[in-house]
Amino acid sequence: MKDDDRILWRFGNTLIAEINVTADRITVYDDVLDGRFRDRLKLDKQTGSLTITNITMKHVGDYKLQTNYKRDYFSLSVIVSVKEGDSVTLDSPLTKMKDDDWIQWRFGDGNTIIVEINKRFDRITVYDDVLDGRFRDRLKLDKQTGSLTITNITMKHTGEYQLEIDIFNSFFIYLSVYARLPVPVISSNSSQCSSSSSSYCSLVCSAVNVSHVTLSWYRGNSLLSSISVSDLSISLSLPLEVEYQDKNTYSCVLNNPISHQTQHLDITQLCHTCSDSVHCCGPTEAVIRLVLSALVGVATVIILVYDIRSRRAERDQAQIHTSGSA
Repeated sequence: MKDDDRILWRFGNTLIAEINVTADRITVYDDVLDGRFRDRLKLDKQTGSLTITNITMKHVGDYKLQTNYKRDYFSLSVIVSVKEGDSVTLDSPLTKMKDDDWIQWRFGDGNTIIVEINKRFDRITVYDDVLDGRFRDRLKLDKQTGSLTITNITMKHTGEYQLEIDIFNSFFIYLSVYARLPVPVISSNSSQCSSSSSSYCSLVCSAVNVSHVTLSWYRGNSLLSSISVSDLSISLSLPLEVEYQDKNTYSCVLNNPISHQTQHLDITQLCHTCSDSVHCCGPTEAVIRLVLSALVGVATVIILVYDIRSRRAERDQAQIHTSGSA
């Protein structure tokens, strides 16, 4: 900025910040418009750039920069992210509508009107049967400010919403709707038990029918691996190998930009060695082995008893024969 520069920042037609280099003065008018800019504006006195912190939907709109030599225009849009089933309010920049105000809310390409307020005729019209009825019984309008609330959001409500105020002012809000996430499932890729010669257990974490998500393995707070999917609704799976005696904590996390679901790994439940056949192997196999062991034991006893009786019988026969000869 030069020594005689003067910069004005306006939101719509409202002055919100000013730099006067000649007077060495910086002024921020952050209490205007119901205080929506309070403690949010920062001016760079070297360049005149304006920073707005902690943006809300009330800051959507047209900004004008006026200097000694030129004027620049900026249009600020806001992206709002919600989960399926939630409700969201798309704020109007108006604090209170005037008696002759006229506003329209449009969806998609800007040609589909979903709500209209005409204050002059005191009329509110909700077109909730348009677009296959996806807005039916879901729209609520604040007749004081023109803010629009959409209830019980679905994926079909994703898209751009346009607020027209008195034809001359347009405000754009993009709404992103994300499906609620399932809890990922961890399973073992190994057999029921592993021989002592193998020191690793193979695992897989999976999630079905998901889109716009990332599936990740963590050891403690450290990311080990991840896989992502965008538009398609598919099933994801991510493998992991751990040592049987590993004492670290592992978790599988499924997340999108606004939420996450976590499943923690219990190594003792999914990973077993076969060094102890009864305790390590599956319950069915253990029972079979016990039954077989018992049968073998019984058979051995029967054979021994039969052998003893046979020998006694032979000895008795021999004694009888000897006595008869005498």
